[in-house]
Amino acid sequence: MRIFNKLSTPIFVLIILLGYAPTQAQNNQNATWTLQDAINYALKHNISIQQNELNQRLAFLTLRQSQYAQLPSLNASPSFGVSKGRSIDPTSNQFVTGSYNFLSASTSSNVLVFGWFQQRNIIGKNKYNWEAAQVDLNQLKNDVSLNIATGFLRMLMAREQIKVNEKQVALSAAQLQQTQKFAAVGRMPELNVAQLEAQLASDSSALISALSDYNASILDIKALLNLDFSQKFEAVIPDLPMEDRISLQTLSPEYIYQEAVKNVPSIRSVALKLKAAQKNWNAARGGLLPQLSLSGQLGSNWTSTYKQYDGYTLNGTSTTGTFVNIGATQYDVMQPNVIPRYSSPNMFTQLENNFRQTISATLNIPIFNSWQSQYQVHQAKLNILTQKLTQFQTELKLKQDVYKAHNDAINAVQKYYAAKRSQEAAQRAFDFAAKRYELGLTNTVEYLSTQNNLYKAEGSFLNSKYDLIFKLKVIDYYLGKQLTL
Repeated sequence: MRIFNKLSTPIFVLIILLGYAPTQAQNNQNATWTLQDAINYALKHNISIQQNELNQRLAFLTLRQSQYAQLPSLNASPSFGVSKGRSIDPTSNQFVTGSYNFLSASTSSNVLVFGWFQQRNIIGKNKYNWEAAQVDLNQLKNDVSLNIATGFLRMLMAREQIKVNEKQVALSAAQLQQTQKFAAVGRMPELNVAQLEAQLASDSSALISALSDYNASILDIKALLNLDFSQKFEAVIPDLPMEDRISLQTLSPEYIYQEAVKNVPSIRSVALKLKAAQKNWNAARGGLLPQLSLSGQLGSNWTSTYKQYDGYTLNGTSTTGTFVNIGATQYDVMQPNVIPRYSSPNMFTQLENNFRQTISATLNIPIFNSWQSQYQVHQAKLNILTQKLTQFQTELKLKQDVYKAHNDAINAVQKYYAAKRSQEAAQRAFDFAAKRYELGLTNTVEYLSTQNNLYKAEGSFLNSKYDLIFKLKVIDYYLGKQLTL
């Protein structure tokens, strides 16, 4: 009874822990995820990818705007107003005192006839920048996919670690129960029972840590997926036969690098950005040379005060106050009384009468503009040199990463086989120790030492297995293969 009281609390905790994982799996049975499901979801919902898609759309709009810039510009400028006081009538160009309404309308157009292909080079630059933005988006998707695969493997490893710890707790609990029976009949001392109680408590603590690591891995992958933290997530554990995956011996690092140059988007991105810089330099040089443009304008106007002369009417004659002598007779000089007639043309008539057309050609010769054009040329040249260095650095880093990944994968293969042999040897040693312990041929300390060595070997084997899988996924990434399990 005393022994049961000592074990009641840890056994109760153990029952809860052992029941936790099945319960969670049952609650998440409708939210199962494969690695491909997780990658597909992340490609649609990852915030960084969404931001990069906006940058790609902006680059496309910039390209489209530069293409439209080749077309002639066309602008219309209608205006209506009221003038009061003394001003110049825009129709008659005479001073008018008073109030009148006016309307003017004009349309202008301008087109660059020849500018040393400056606009075409700007279009080329924007085209390469747009293509580079597309490639950068693909690179980001690849990086996110690799990060998802890393998080997914970590989660799978955490789940398998839980199984290892559950097995260890169950074995310790069973061994404790058997030892209690032996102690009750006097075959083993109470010290063995106390040592196994301590071992069971330690194993239970390790199980709690494994469950905590698993929950942390779930939160991490939800963050990568931009998934609501309250949403359930249960990973599908795939079949992971290792022997079929290890084929690095036939792949040289140089071969992997040559394949990576063709498959990794960042290499193509820096090449496109270099071409864009060269186009920008050509466009800047075009700004140093004359440009010929053609422009035209149509316009007309109307005012409410405009009067049109329509002729005159004779209204008799009148004396002028002067005389002429004809012979001996003096005659008055008469003048006709003329009354002019005016009319107010309607708006459409005025607009038709005042219609004007203008066409002109302009040659713009840059002479001095505070060295701005020269500065742009030099700046574009330096940008080319910068992009060349960036291209060299990107290729060099890719080669370094490929060779390192290949070396890491080779070492991971060796560690995997070593851990596998260690785990098999530890299992055999534990099987012998368990039989000897049951026969009373070994003490509890030696038995527990052999048991702990087994679980350390199992944990090491588990770590080496998933580390090897990840290293192989990195090689697949460089080879352009789809990331699957």
